[in-house]
Amino acid sequence: MSFASLGLSAQILKAVANKGYDTPSPIQAQAIPAVLEGKDVMAAAQTGTGKTAGFTLPLLELLSKGNKAPAKQVRALVLTPTRELAAQVGESVEIYGKNLPLKSAVIFGGVGIGPQISKLSRGVDILVATPGRLLDLYNQRAVNFSQLEVLVLDEADRMLDMGFIHDIKKILAILPAKRQNLMFSATFSDDIRKLAKGLVNNPVEISVTPRNATANTVKQWICPVDKGQKASVLVKLIKQHDWQQVLVFSRTKHGANRLAKNLDAKGITAAAIHGNKSQGARTKALAEFKSGDVRVLVATDIAARGLDIDQLPQVVNFDLPNVPEDYVHRIGRTGRAGATGQAVSLVSDEEIKLLRDIELLIKQNLERRVIEGFEPSHKLPETDLTRKSHGQNKGPRNSNSRGSNQKRSNSGGKPANRQSQSRNKQDNAGKSEHKDGQRSGEAARGHKPNDKNPRHAKSSKPGSAPLSGQRRSRRSDNSTQG
Repeated sequence: MSFASLGLSAQILKAVANKGYDTPSPIQAQAIPAVLEGKDVMAAAQTGTGKTAGFTLPLLELLSKGNKAPAKQVRALVLTPTRELAAQVGESVEIYGKNLPLKSAVIFGGVGIGPQISKLSRGVDILVATPGRLLDLYNQRAVNFSQLEVLVLDEADRMLDMGFIHDIKKILAILPAKRQNLMFSATFSDDIRKLAKGLVNNPVEISVTPRNATANTVKQWICPVDKGQKASVLVKLIKQHDWQQVLVFSRTKHGANRLAKNLDAKGITAAAIHGNKSQGARTKALAEFKSGDVRVLVATDIAARGLDIDQLPQVVNFDLPNVPEDYVHRIGRTGRAGATGQAVSLVSDEEIKLLRDIELLIKQNLERRVIEGFEPSHKLPETDLTRKSHGQNKGPRNSNSRGSNQKRSNSGGKPANRQSQSRNKQDNAGKSEHKDGQRSGEAARGHKPNDKNPRHAKSSKPGSAPLSGQRRSRRSDNSTQG
């Protein structure tokens, strides 16, 4: 099968050929015809298999046959969970649509809102956006959706989790009821699938690989190690194997900063990328990593969705993710488009429950390799894959799972005391930054955290609401500037 057989125009086929592609991937071969027929689609495939082109190509084809977008109007809206993914999708739209008379724009928080308002004022055929900044612009009457034809949720499982569902519902309420809906993701948990089906009409369901499966092009293994020895083990692995380009995942923003400084001190160039970094700093760090000027990029989970680094050979989980599906997205940054890659997870005994949930999800026991000189105090047992995971896919956990479970009361699963409650907030801080991928607990509006503002400081008072639940109506004067 060739792209020419899928019903795409000569202009789009020329752009695809210029990128060096002639044969569609399985997800593209199934999704493109369904989208061109005007059907709603729910598509799941392993990350790195061409999902972005699976919806951008037919979207460009459909829109090229209609009228151009009038002032402030949008014909197709693509929602993404992070800035990086929004930028990647926007780049794909530009590349494949360069021979078409269509206008596109990318909007997200963390940058000035003025240029975005200016671009929207002229009308946009395809708008790629993060939810928070999109609502900001709509509330300022900078954009109108009365003529919207297509809605796309990219990385739909993350877009529909508990952190985004409120913004998604607000956006859906302002969109025309009659529209085409496309949902693309690497994973769909049972809860998310039920929720997604309420947003699409009789969708075509496409799944080209087993749910939550990892690519067979990625070699995965576990390095059992005591928590305090992880940094030293990482340095040894990088130097011993001469790894020149390594993406390392940290659970928290502070941990990412600390690890990047530690690596730099050991003579290994490193940069951190996370929600507290400005958009300029994040763009610079990613560019330097891609060019080879920075050897190690230490990232929180904002980078698990949207980082497309050609031929990335190595991914390291310095900390295991709180949600097992995020493991699939993390290691999916390597082994993309048929290339091979390696994913190593540094796992301490405090993370046994997290490891068990991951192995149950992917239905395999990962090889354990102990590094000489860094033998752990406790052995990591193999997971009984015949057992069901209790609590899997139920949201973030405390990173010290075993300890936190012992400290919980039997009344509703709440922390037994204020000290453990405060510790739980700190441990889960890295997970809450998925809203627009740019901060921990701020409303999805493009805000940047301000440590000097007491309103943003963590509270240890009993009964205080978690940061992610703060009322969104309270804004600083520069909120729209991200």
